[in-house]
Parts: sequence; structure tokens; C-alpha cells
Amino acid sequence: MAGLTAHRAVTHGAGVKLDGSGQQLNLLITAASGGVGHYAVQLAKLGNTHVTATCGARNLDFVKSLGADEVLDYKTPDGAALKSPSGRKYDVVIHCASGIPWSTFEPNLSSNGKVIDITPGLSAFLTCAMKKLTFSKKKLVPLFMSPKKENLDYLVNLLKDGKLKTVIDSTYPLSKAEEAWAKSMDGHATGKIIVEP
Repeated sequence: MAGLTAHRAVTHGAGVKLDGSGQQLNLLITAASGGVGHYAVQLAKLGNTHVTATCGARNLDFVKSLGADEVLDYKTPDGAALKSPSGRKYDVVIHCASGIPWSTFEPNLSSNGKVIDITPGLSAFLTCAMKKLTFSKKKLVPLFMSPKKENLDYLVNLLKDGKLKTVIDSTYPLSKAEEAWAKSMDGHATGKIIVEP
């Protein structure tokens, strides 16, 4: 599901053509070292994109190794403000984190920029509605999933070809699923957490 979520956000939400044939876009991916984020960085780099990514200080090198062009520590002032080190405005933000208000995104967006929120809450829907009512060119778009077999097959083929990698943070037995869930909710996993039967 993490891979499919990233695929939908990058292709459907951001409009990236994974064969590199599309127009060049400047993307920001928040929580880029997490389950969805680490796939989103890799998929976005298959397209014609410049990727800025946020993560914690311990994962800066990891996210660079996934292909991100610029990486921000979200705990620094520039990272918290989502300011691109190169001064670029973002055409699209793939928002994989939580707790970042629209007011932080808006000044960093290009004139027609949009934020794709993969875990939209009530405030995201309210912001989305407000942007529509005011005819704003800058938008917040909640991501709705519609998993398709052909997209999963596409991701599996990328894995087989070595163009996409899955990073496993940790593995837990089913008897410790509660601990795995707690680690996942803590938001500091690097890649995916596996629970085995």
C-alpha cells in the first residue's frame, strides 16, 4: 500500500510521467524517509523532477541516496519553514507527514502549486474547500486511493529491475504487533515496519 500510495501521489496527484517525458517539476516530499516517502522520492526521480525532501537529521544521507536533489532537516529553521536550499518554489508537495499548516506551504508554492495530502484530516478538507471557494490557483488536494493491479505490477517490475528499492526499518513477530504499531505512529521509522505471523 505504501508503494501504491506513493505511485498515485506522484503520477496522478503530481502528474509526473515516470518515463521522464513530462515537463520538469519542482517537488517537495515531506517525511521522505518514511514508508510512503521513500518510495515517492524514488518514483519522482524516474520522472523529470527536481526533488527537495524533508526528514530527520539521522536520515539526511539515506534520503540523498534515494535520489533527492536537496534534503532538509525538518527540525532546523529552514526545514521547518520548508524553504528549498536553492530557493526554488514547489510546483507540487507530496505531503507524507502531519502537523504542517497550510500557512507553511503557501509561501513556498509556485503560482499554480498544489499540496497532495496523503493523510488528510478535517483541516485539509476545510483548506481544500476554502481554496476552491476563493478560486485560489494554489490548492490543497486530499489523496484518495484506488489501488490497481497494473500499478502494483509496475512497481514489482521496477523492484525486479533494480530501479526501486524497499527499505525495511524493522521486523516484529505478530505477538509484538502493538510495539510495531507504536513505532509506526511515532513517525521515526526509516522505511517500512514488517509484522510477521
